[in-house]
Amino acid sequence: MKKKMIISNIVLIGLVSLFVDMSTEMVYPLIPLFLTSTLGATPAIVGIIEGIAESIASLLKVFSGYIGDVYQNKKRLTFIGYSASVIYKVFLMMSTSWMGVLVARAIDRTGKGIRTAPRDALVVQSSEEKKLGGSFGLHKMLDMAGSSMGALFAFVFVSTGFGFHKAFIYSIFPAIIGVLIITTVKEDKSQKQSSEKFTLKGVKLDSKLKLYLAVMFIFCLGNSSNIFLLLKAQERGFSSSQVMLLYLIFNVSTSVLAIPSGKLSDKFGRSSILVPGYVIYGLVYFGFAMMISKSTMVLLFIAYGAYTAFISGAERAFIAEVAPSHFKGTVLGIYGMLQGIGLLLSSIIAGSMWEHINSNAPFWFGGMLGIISAILISIILSKDNVDKSLKNA
Repeated sequence: MKKKMIISNIVLIGLVSLFVDMSTEMVYPLIPLFLTSTLGATPAIVGIIEGIAESIASLLKVFSGYIGDVYQNKKRLTFIGYSASVIYKVFLMMSTSWMGVLVARAIDRTGKGIRTAPRDALVVQSSEEKKLGGSFGLHKMLDMAGSSMGALFAFVFVSTGFGFHKAFIYSIFPAIIGVLIITTVKEDKSQKQSSEKFTLKGVKLDSKLKLYLAVMFIFCLGNSSNIFLLLKAQERGFSSSQVMLLYLIFNVSTSVLAIPSGKLSDKFGRSSILVPGYVIYGLVYFGFAMMISKSTMVLLFIAYGAYTAFISGAERAFIAEVAPSHFKGTVLGIYGMLQGIGLLLSSIIAGSMWEHINSNAPFWFGGMLGIISAILISIILSKDNVDKSLKNA
């Protein structure tokens, strides 16, 4: 009975992400086209918009995670955060300049900042301890399945000349369904909280976790918004509708590989999945930097999906395992905050490199940081007791 409850709760959380991400991805790949072709924005402005939006989300994640841990209101915070997705589409419809898109993206990322850490904490709370990677993999699979459906709709919108504003209107409906599903999610409020106050300056965090987060932040400086991948494909001669198909391929690849990679990290240890994931990222970015054929570009998007699947489940599982027991949401929030700050800086860096050096420079830079990060993470996790205990379990 308990197992059925656990599985259903994780599936429900995954379905929320499925519908809301379907809504988001119906418009996300349209945004760079909308900004550059309709509103006249440059790649640098696109980078600034994405960077500012993600930085807002990053600063909120740690506070939201902490509030969810202390007041045990993870479900409520998740509901509020996902509700912002509906408001985001309304503001996007009303945008007549890149500043309007900036405001809309800020609303969307504010919601993401509020919901991400409490949602991940709900997954941890609902999962069996030795199947945490698989649980995050299941959530990611449903999440990316929704993204795939959204990307398919985006392709239809572009290829049929549906119109940006009509697409924004239709994207609202899946978001509403996702928000309604949240009401069925169960939250365990029985866990007693520690009376000891948590501080970011404290030494309670595992030393390997601190090192891992430091390396991950350095990596994020080269991991700019996916929008730059779409712009690169467009530059290489792909039409707007073909760019949508590439984005669909990426989402499908991630969805298909998410559960297997999460389960493999449960069985063989987190490093066995994380290190290859970062290596794949580095090679993919090097591939984008080279003069390549269209067929190779398709393979790169598939490989980029593999990287996303490898990292998403195993990384969150590792962080949740080594985080203090009463502050898992908070530490997951710190993880998200560092990612967001890195994305802010990386998107600004990528936009500047694109304009002032060339369009290949951001990918050479990102690929180099990806390979360096893989080496450092291999060293950090080589003595990881968590991995050893999981492997011998």
